[in-house]
Amino acid sequence: MTYSIVARDDATGQLAVACESHFFAPGAGVTWARPGVGAIATQAFVDGRYGGRGMELLDGGATAAEVLERLRADDPHPQVRQVGLVGAVGDAATWTGDSCIGVSGGLVHGPVAVQGNMLDNDDVLPAMLESYIRSPGDLAERVMSSLEAAELAGGDIRGRQGAALLVVGGERVDDPWNHKPVDLRVEDHPDPVRELRRLLRCRRAFDAVSGTMFAPGLMVGPFHEPRPGDLDRALDGLAAAAEVLAGNPEAEFWRGVLLARSGDLVGAREQLAAPLAANPRLVTFLGRLVAAGFLDRHDVEELR
Repeated sequence: MTYSIVARDDATGQLAVACESHFFAPGAGVTWARPGVGAIATQAFVDGRYGGRGMELLDGGATAAEVLERLRADDPHPQVRQVGLVGAVGDAATWTGDSCIGVSGGLVHGPVAVQGNMLDNDDVLPAMLESYIRSPGDLAERVMSSLEAAELAGGDIRGRQGAALLVVGGERVDDPWNHKPVDLRVEDHPDPVRELRRLLRCRRAFDAVSGTMFAPGLMVGPFHEPRPGDLDRALDGLAAAAEVLAGNPEAEFWRGVLLARSGDLVGAREQLAAPLAANPRLVTFLGRLVAAGFLDRHDVEELR
């Protein structure tokens, strides 16, 4: 009831898993990934052990093929499972049980595996793999293109409902929760892959917002530029984010705050005009930024 892709980027070591299904919230059960360990898609008649236990085995040094062999040996019903996985060194594997509903199957090419069941036709999986191989961009973009190619080729024969995209770092870390550059889910939508693409664009834009909001010197603590050019880069990033987030004033607002912190009150006033007009409560919020130490009280009085 799902098609999916797992992949490792040879250049960065990043790992990704993505899926689409005519089912509610498929990302909750299908997609698994851990930085520097691997990525797994478990689908068809989903058994979470293939995700959780599979990740433990990869973490312990088992290859992707060995993980599948061990999990199938412990499963009383492997014939209804479908799994794709890739390890941190780029070894990919896929498995489709004999009782998975057709069209079903899987393909492996180097550090990528695509698999699906209940597909519309035999062209879906080759289209996914070909799109991933030929698409430019980073890992998230190529995986996203693979899902879009699957839809164009026919996708899930029952229709479409949910999708997910998860990308993690390529290095083992003690804080894996901080190394998920992309973690997006579409739980219930008439065009989930298109919505996932929109969310990925938003994720990119909010990377600029969060990168500024949490930046020591630029936004946290007394204002200073950690490195020459950091202020201009942050302002440019927020301006680009504001174009993507048209109708959402978050990037515009924080760009105005950053201008004020840098001493450009004229620019800050111009930047904040539209956000404050759209949401007058932000005037009160500016006062709270003063109380929290982000802005100077006298500066805010000039901005209002």
